[in-house]
Amino acid sequence: MEIFIGRQPIFDENEKLFAYELLYRNGQEQNEYMAVDSDLATVEVIINSFFSIGFDELASGKPCFINFTDTLLKSDIFESLSPREVVVEVLEDVPITADLVERVKEIHNRGFRIALDDFVLQNHVSLYDQLFQYVDYIKVDFLLSTEVERHEIEEKVLRHYPHITLLAEKVETRAQYLEARTIGYKLFQGYYFKQPQIIKGNEIPANMLQYYKVIALLNSAEPDIDGLVDHIEHDVALSFKLLKLINNSSKRTKRKIRSIKQAILLLGLTDLQRWVQILIYREWSKKPKADMYEELMKTSLCRAKLCELMAKRIGYRNHSEYFLVGMFSLIDALLEKPMNIILAQLPLSDEIVETISGSETALSPVLDMAIALERLDWEEVTRLEDKLQLKTDELFEFVEKANQWVTNFQLV
Repeated sequence: MEIFIGRQPIFDENEKLFAYELLYRNGQEQNEYMAVDSDLATVEVIINSFFSIGFDELASGKPCFINFTDTLLKSDIFESLSPREVVVEVLEDVPITADLVERVKEIHNRGFRIALDDFVLQNHVSLYDQLFQYVDYIKVDFLLSTEVERHEIEEKVLRHYPHITLLAEKVETRAQYLEARTIGYKLFQGYYFKQPQIIKGNEIPANMLQYYKVIALLNSAEPDIDGLVDHIEHDVALSFKLLKLINNSSKRTKRKIRSIKQAILLLGLTDLQRWVQILIYREWSKKPKADMYEELMKTSLCRAKLCELMAKRIGYRNHSEYFLVGMFSLIDALLEKPMNIILAQLPLSDEIVETISGSETALSPVLDMAIALERLDWEEVTRLEDKLQLKTDELFEFVEKANQWVTNFQLV
């Protein structure tokens, strides 16, 4: 399933790339904002950035300006975002109240940089002095604002708030750019430099039933970790998103993931619940997944369970790694992207990555056996039986158990 995100560069006064603004887009041909619920638009941008495309691929280490509505500013989503990667852009329609000032202060104290979008001074607002203490950037619209409106902002900010950087946006001509530079603007964005580029990615369609089951488990008085592991392992999309989230959030670690359980414990139950709730909110607007994806997901799950069952029978203690090898061995087909690019974005152990990439490792024979059984390649099955010391009747039993394991979890 294709997903899209708009990305427009922001340049400094030396015309060097400083950051990007990430924008909601719903198609490759729609290089403009389409009318949509503002909360949902921001959630789409965050999910597509974190789970589907990845901040590393989108921004190459540069910070990303992301629009936040009044509702999302009040949410606890910032617990899971990285201040190094995200600049919080407060939309122009957010009312400036004492509550907003206090919330912006809290977000700023977490290390996030704050930007005010499409800013215009309003005479009836008396809280600018308090708010500006926690603001890092003010974006001024050079297309829609008047020269008088811009002068009022420039006079107030440049004279009284030297810590705030003025950003000229919607700069469409060189004359506007030079005017802004001369006045004292330090950052610039607009069609004069570059129009938003649409970045396309692919996403594994979601299994909503699994999301709700996970939320139910997380809401229990004493969450069952093993039960959570079981439910997440039954969902290729959720397993993939979990790993991408760890790799793209404040929970990023140098430690490599060897099991879904390790990933859950690393992320933490509170963050897991928060992100699954965000995913549920977002999926309400999505279309049902295609049959091809569902069959690929079923095959991935069956292959994962089959690898795990064989590893347990042989006596391998790291059977969770075999499960992940099976699960993600078809991830390139699901996402329609090269395997090496996908694996570079997941914090998997080196041996898992090497196995899925096609290198011969200690994990390879079990994966090869699972694939041979799928393809009914009896010559290869016989060869691997001897190598793995497995019997034919055991293999048939494992295949049946793996298929039953997938069937027992109804896929929506």
